[in-house]
Amino acid sequence: MEKNGNNRKLRVCVATCNRADYSKLAPIMFGIKAEPQFFELDVVVLGSHLIDDYGNTYRMIEQDDFDINTRLHTIVRGEDEAAMVESVGLALVKLPDVLNRLKPDIMIVHGDRFDALAVATSAALMNIRILHIEGGEVSGTIDDSIRHAITKLAHYHVCCTRNAEQHLISMCEDHDRILLAGCPSYDKLLSAKNKDYMSIIRMWLGDDVKPKDYIVALQHPVTTDIKHSIKMFELTLDALISFNKRTLILFPNIDAGSKEMVRVMRKKGVEHHPNFRAVKHVPFDQFIQLVAHAGCMIGNSSCGVREVGAFGTPVINLGTRQIGRETGENVLHVRDADTQDKILQALHLQFGKQYPCSKIYGDGNAVPRILKFLKSIDLQEPLQKKFCFPPVKENISKDIDHILETQSALAVDLGGTNLRVAIVSMKGEVVKKYTQSNPKTYEERIKLILQMCVEAAAEAVKLNCRILGVGISTGGRVNPREGIVLHSTKLIQEWSSVDLRTPISDTLHLPVWVDNDGNCAALAERKFGQGKGLENFVTLITGTGIGGGIIHQHELIHGSSFCAAELGHLVVSLDGPDCSCGNHGCIEAYASGMALQREAKKLHDEDLLLVEGMSMKKEETVGALHLIQAAKLGNTKAASILRTAGTALGLGVVNILHTMNPSLVILSGVLASHYINIVKDVIRQQALFSVQTVDVVVSDLVDPALLGAASMVLDYTTRRVQ
Repeated sequence: MEKNGNNRKLRVCVATCNRADYSKLAPIMFGIKAEPQFFELDVVVLGSHLIDDYGNTYRMIEQDDFDINTRLHTIVRGEDEAAMVESVGLALVKLPDVLNRLKPDIMIVHGDRFDALAVATSAALMNIRILHIEGGEVSGTIDDSIRHAITKLAHYHVCCTRNAEQHLISMCEDHDRILLAGCPSYDKLLSAKNKDYMSIIRMWLGDDVKPKDYIVALQHPVTTDIKHSIKMFELTLDALISFNKRTLILFPNIDAGSKEMVRVMRKKGVEHHPNFRAVKHVPFDQFIQLVAHAGCMIGNSSCGVREVGAFGTPVINLGTRQIGRETGENVLHVRDADTQDKILQALHLQFGKQYPCSKIYGDGNAVPRILKFLKSIDLQEPLQKKFCFPPVKENISKDIDHILETQSALAVDLGGTNLRVAIVSMKGEVVKKYTQSNPKTYEERIKLILQMCVEAAAEAVKLNCRILGVGISTGGRVNPREGIVLHSTKLIQEWSSVDLRTPISDTLHLPVWVDNDGNCAALAERKFGQGKGLENFVTLITGTGIGGGIIHQHELIHGSSFCAAELGHLVVSLDGPDCSCGNHGCIEAYASGMALQREAKKLHDEDLLLVEGMSMKKEETVGALHLIQAAKLGNTKAASILRTAGTALGLGVVNILHTMNPSLVILSGVLASHYINIVKDVIRQQALFSVQTVDVVVSDLVDPALLGAASMVLDYTTRRVQ
């Protein structure tokens, strides 16, 4: 196992309640079954799978050669609101014995069904870890509430879209336990359309039907407005009869109101109408061929707005059941399907069209990501969930003034020399910036930070900027989850075990994010700079000190003790000069602004710094830029020092290339342009041939620390994508 805390196999229990959730769970089950060295699979079947009126769909699980460990009859018939509640209660009574017997490590549940809520509730109360598939999505009816309730019970989350991922983050779920994988069913959908389909079409619709000349209809009751949904279904059937095309119509699911919908079908004579084929269930492999080659799909099933987009088949989505779903351009919404004529017009608009295929819900690689995620689960970690609540003190109402404002962040940069605060817009524009010398003591520094932030927030109102939060970039080692500076370098004195989040949040009533300046520079490059869209890159800051940040698989690397990417303290010489960290021969000891200043002072003290064309005032402090200027004007000793510094930095970059193998290295800071050519020379001379082609560039961002601090606010967090 990769990380599950012991050497035994991970025991995974998959609970499936109906034909729809099985289509999403089956690819994961096949993946688990294919790796018996890592997993043991138990399958629990309940809900409408076991009801004859709904097709006894448990048989398709058996046909897929899965051993069904347990069958639970949990449905109380009646197809009304009370029956749904009683069914949940019956499942809650029966599930504890099953879970006590199976003792799974992980329970996988899918979606937003009341049966799944019973499974998640039982597992949570019995201290079994829950992996929830398709959390964070928004649709309509009672499903939304059930889905979000399961999210709160679940310990791990696999979501299908970036919007769903952001919803989970907004719901305060632990970012490290969210996987953006895509929809598992898309692993099969994106490779399905080219298979033989004519025999399937003939089997279900007749020998005389051609591709793109039939309709698939699937409509379910809306449990929060059953009466209206029955009326809408009646109008749909009238429109389909008038449209006069061969139609495959599936019976509705078991939600409250489905019995009345079946009565409407029989009242209209659908089961005996020559244009209709009414069926309780179609195997998923055959169903996707039918919708892939249909002239149109109509109804309110999530399949219409999710899976069918993979084929570009036109869809008519009726009513409010899927009102919040993300959809491709193939979906035409008829929100108020209150007349037969309106539905008929939608059929005339959509039927027979072909739209571009949509990959909103997946790219075909969800299952490998999910299996990798499962293997990474550490069973030794505490079971108790942790929620990531942002420390927001007040809610800002959404009114016209806020809509017209420019959404912005307050960015704070605590450098070794200066303290800077800026208002940064969503596009990365520094609207206004304030700079003060960084005080030497903790009390003075905190006081000045609060003062500058309050002034900037007040100024933001005048500039019509809406401040969403505060991002802080600071030197030293930072715990970004708690907003605490654990300890700093000697550049910032009295800066250890400092809680920055609490005083600033309490003063401004805004959420606050804190991270190391090197990490912030990497975040800035990812959002606004040359790292935008790259999966793996490294940023090196060359300033007063040397810092860095690593983006790996689109994720900022912090390390187990928040010490990752301390690239300035890579050792490049065993007997090199002293470093501020207490070691010898670090990159920072050679190539930082402090190191160059030290060497410049030595030359100046020996009257070897100034050359023709240079002058200094008596009160002027000798610094790194004087050394660089001297080297440019022909001072060979200054040039030699600069060459040594660049070589040390280059060796550090070579070590990074050999360790991380990024696709890009970005040099940032005031010294970057002076080092770039030397670094490239060292790579050509010292690096392995396989990494010599990795590009090294100078950042084109003016204020990477400020922009990185702002990006923490504007993005709200780094994303986790495996």
